[in-house]
Amino acid sequence: MYEFRKKAIFRIKRVISQRKLDAILITSPEDRFYLSGFLAEDVGIKESAGALLITKERNILLTDSRYLFQAQKEATGWEIFIYKRGLHQGIKDIFKNESQNKTIAFAYQPSFLTCKKKEKIQKYLPNAKFIHDIEPFLEDIRKEKNKEEIELIKKAIWAAEEVFNQIFHEIKVGMSEKEIAFKILEGLYKKADGPSFSPIVASGPNAALPHAIPTDRKIREGEPIIVDMGAILNGYCSDMTRTIFLGDVSDYWKNIYNAVKKAQQNAQNALKAGEICKEIDKVARDTIKNYGFGKHFLHALGHGVGIAVHEPPYLSPRYRKKLLPNMIVTVEPGIYISGKGGVRLENMALILKDGAQILSSDRWFYDW
Repeated sequence: MYEFRKKAIFRIKRVISQRKLDAILITSPEDRFYLSGFLAEDVGIKESAGALLITKERNILLTDSRYLFQAQKEATGWEIFIYKRGLHQGIKDIFKNESQNKTIAFAYQPSFLTCKKKEKIQKYLPNAKFIHDIEPFLEDIRKEKNKEEIELIKKAIWAAEEVFNQIFHEIKVGMSEKEIAFKILEGLYKKADGPSFSPIVASGPNAALPHAIPTDRKIREGEPIIVDMGAILNGYCSDMTRTIFLGDVSDYWKNIYNAVKKAQQNAQNALKAGEICKEIDKVARDTIKNYGFGKHFLHALGHGVGIAVHEPPYLSPRYRKKLLPNMIVTVEPGIYISGKGGVRLENMALILKDGAQILSSDRWFYDW
């Protein structure tokens, strides 16, 4: 078991004691993996790969028989409990020889603990008291990355960049967005465990859509091509975006590209522990505004990356929390012109006490 997992579990047990809880129930796949090393993914909202139940004395991974061998292999140091009639019955069985007057805290995450599931658990433990205020604490545990996590994320970044480098040299006029996306997926399954999200390949007018879905549209000369992609490797994610052009590029697009690049550089220079997240977003937003494209920056500047490709903290106009050392965030300003296209550039950065280390390569940037 990684040392950071031991420390996180120790912190959780301390919360159990301080709040006079009997247990903490953890249902999200990200938190489950972070604490136990159990990599299984939930297939859908109605089908869970399991949950963690942590008490003062026990660390229990509840799952069903499909995942028994995987749980035994990955969840080192955890007690594996195989339930046959669902999570609710499993929790009841764990407490069967004890008083049912339990106080159980859980993270209110409807995607992983639906109201129906919660009601079932309460039905089987009618005298139990459920408290759903533990989610901020779990988020705080994962925000600051430890040494092992930082190295795992770096490997995911390098894997994605190897794939992008190959794609960069293979993209040609006449290829479709879907063809390029397929090559990205193929590469990510060769160099990593797969994509951390469905890749975006958006060309010409489609590049005006921040979350465009690859289409059959053919790549043309001189237009912006946004490629947004990331790898997942050993449970950790990366995220990168580059905008590329084939052939001659007009001064119009060069100006937009330079505005986005300058906004990214200014924001990266402003990163350091103690800075308020919304103020970093403002640095990039003000830069783009000074270039005359303020109303065309349509999304937040960035987000945390770790086990999930989108997680706290958020470099957003509405996020007022401070950056802390060892957080990893994206810096991804963009300009989107309806009917014409767009430019987005995205790096990943490690927050330091007096600045930030840019983890992404500076290859594939244009100097105009």
